[in-house]
Amino acid sequence: MAVRFFSEEVPFKLAHPRKTTNWIKKAIEMEKGALGELNYIFCSDAYLLSINQSYLNHNTLTDIITFDYREKGSKEAISGDIYISLERVEENAQKFQVSFDLELHRVIIHGVLHLLGYKDKKTADKALMRKKEEAYLSLRK
Repeated sequence: MAVRFFSEEVPFKLAHPRKTTNWIKKAIEMEKGALGELNYIFCSDAYLLSINQSYLNHNTLTDIITFDYREKGSKEAISGDIYISLERVEENAQKFQVSFDLELHRVIIHGVLHLLGYKDKKTADKALMRKKEEAYLSLRK
């Protein structure tokens, strides 16, 4: 069980990887989940767009794409890759008038929540996802 942080096409190093890892683990535990292998890949808009086009057939920019490596319906430990566009995070931070760090951590936990089974396509699902994000963001120290 591990959380790893990488970057592709952008020079980026997470400020406090150990603290962030512990926070992610705490959120997973609070959701009664278990941690398997979790990889965060911080990248550019162009890099994430190419993934969006290649794997999801979407031709749009996005801040995050989460790939769950468990079999559908599996209750095993969460394992996956979470790609995050740092350009989208920066733009959204400005748009929502929050710090880059806060928006980055919102997106980090958003990916975890997807792996835990939360959805965000319907209005009610999106509201629950936002509530969970805010709850876990409040636990960051």
